Amino acid sequence: MDLFLSRKFMILVLLVCLGCGSSFVSANFYNDFDVTWGDGRGKILENGELLTLSLDKSSGSGFESKNEYLFGKIDMQLKLVPGNSAGTVTAYYLSSTGSNWDEIDFEFLGNLSGDPYILHTNVFSQGKGNREQQFYLWFDPTADFHTYSILWNPQLILFSVDGTPIREFKNAEAKGVPFPKNQPMRIHSSLWNADDWATRGGLVKTDWSQAPFTASYRNFSANACVAVSGTSTSCGSGSASSNAAWLTEVLDSSQQEKLLWVQKNYMIYNYCSDSKRFPQGYPPECNMA
Repeated sequence: MDLFLSRKFMILVLLVCLGCGSSFVSANFYNDFDVTWGDGRGKILENGELLTLSLDKSSGSGFESKNEYLFGKIDMQLKLVPGNSAGTVTAYYLSSTGSNWDEIDFEFLGNLSGDPYILHTNVFSQGKGNREQQFYLWFDPTADFHTYSILWNPQLILFSVDGTPIREFKNAEAKGVPFPKNQPMRIHSSLWNADDWATRGGLVKTDWSQAPFTASYRNFSANACVAVSGTSTSCGSGSASSNAAWLTEVLDSSQQEKLLWVQKNYMIYNYCSDSKRFPQGYPPECNMA
């Protein structure tokens, strides 16, 4: 969009976000989330400070946020399935509804004991995804909790791990690339069996003798616009705060260096360099500086 329209859009979003809520204290899962499936395999524990999802041969489990968000800075601490987690997937993502949905994905692909997890990321806009980037992590994500963050504002979508940016998806509407900006999204997570594809392309199957598999969650926070009645035109007040600095946040030079460090040392797949997949040329957002 041109400079005038960009400024006009930002003013509109700022007006919309006057009711942005902030909850940087440890949130209570009873207040913020519903366990939506799993027949008791999803549990809220420790007076609402801990949530666990489990998977066995009969079923996995999942939860979703009670609120919908239109832009925000979302943090969650996860401790992933330990040991032999091959075949399992722990998905943590934002998603809208409908056939032209928007979605921002973290997916953790389990592996054999001693092998690293694969962190799979993707961005959908208006029902179109196919924007995968995958990473190894520089720590064992099963040994302790780590913070996985999504910053979503009109300029960019930023994936971060323990405050270190690992992926940036810029708004490339000027190049004809749809960008999520109109559809409120809920936070979702699920633990499920995907041994037809998740580990080495489905070659390694889930070892059900290791079940139940369990992932744990704590310390959720959302500095975000809470959408009212499913609309994208107003924000509710989750907690009284007018701090919306995240709404105009972009990477500074230090963050850019950290991002390049991660992508140089830990990225194992990037759709923007898969020439076999795109023989006629890479998608237009891949050519952005």
